[in-house]
Amino acid sequence: MTFRVYYPDTPDIPLPPGHRFPAHKYRLLRAFITDEGILEPSMLVASPIATEAELCRAHDAAYVSAMLDGSVSDDIQRAIGIPWSEVLVERSRATAGGTLAAGRSALINGVSGQLAGGTHHAHRTGGSGFCVFNDCAVAALTMLDEGAISQAAILDLDVHQGDGNAAIFAGDRRVFTASVHGENNYPFAKCASDLDVALPDGTKDAAYLGGCGEALAGVLAAQPQLVFYIAGADPLECDRLGRLNVSPTGLRIRDQLILSACRRARIPIAVLIGGGYGEPIEETVRAYGATFAAARTVFG
Repeated sequence: MTFRVYYPDTPDIPLPPGHRFPAHKYRLLRAFITDEGILEPSMLVASPIATEAELCRAHDAAYVSAMLDGSVSDDIQRAIGIPWSEVLVERSRATAGGTLAAGRSALINGVSGQLAGGTHHAHRTGGSGFCVFNDCAVAALTMLDEGAISQAAILDLDVHQGDGNAAIFAGDRRVFTASVHGENNYPFAKCASDLDVALPDGTKDAAYLGGCGEALAGVLAAQPQLVFYIAGADPLECDRLGRLNVSPTGLRIRDQLILSACRRARIPIAVLIGGGYGEPIEETVRAYGATFAAARTVFG
């Protein structure tokens, strides 16, 4: 088995002073993964850039064009929460391309992943919530159109509901969407996934893992040929935007549960990092690293 993990090979997104999005966490994660020996440098591959045609499988052509040429409206930029820049566009294209590459690699090797991804708030007509393009939607729809798969699932364990995933795939039986999230957290106007598990503020390990098990059971019952796993670190008790009280041990048990179940069922899985806003951010980075350590261990 060749374990390939992709990463957007771009600079940090330029942000105004005091912005709450921790853009440097991706750089910290890549260094942590290699410094700690979680992955060998040879396992890390620069993410390919998603083409305009691939982006248009999940998004309206007018939105894609405006995003690429910088003419996107102020309203959409405000919804995204990050000002437009060439780096933002390149990074967002690499994130979509990396998830697509991870999905293709997982079909061959059983498991793959990306040190980014899970941009699940982007809708067909525009981005939101720090998400420009919906990487899972781009990847799933491209692979479906190519005939590489006929059934996929998105298992979204980011603490914020995957409203973009739910909206894009509403009524599309080829992609099963499951989301475990904080019921009182962003987005405050939620879209209905195929399976939603909403958790109250302050939820701890046992109840959280029960919700994850419920979502996992729904995904397995859908019999996907590929799972996109958004392994968010923002359920952690130290997360500034999470509102749950899950421990690092709880997240490690979660990852072991999901990865082991997919391996037993022989369902390829592409692992994406999702959100994470810990204080300090190093706690988030460690949680992301533990997810990839679990993937390497479970899949040998």
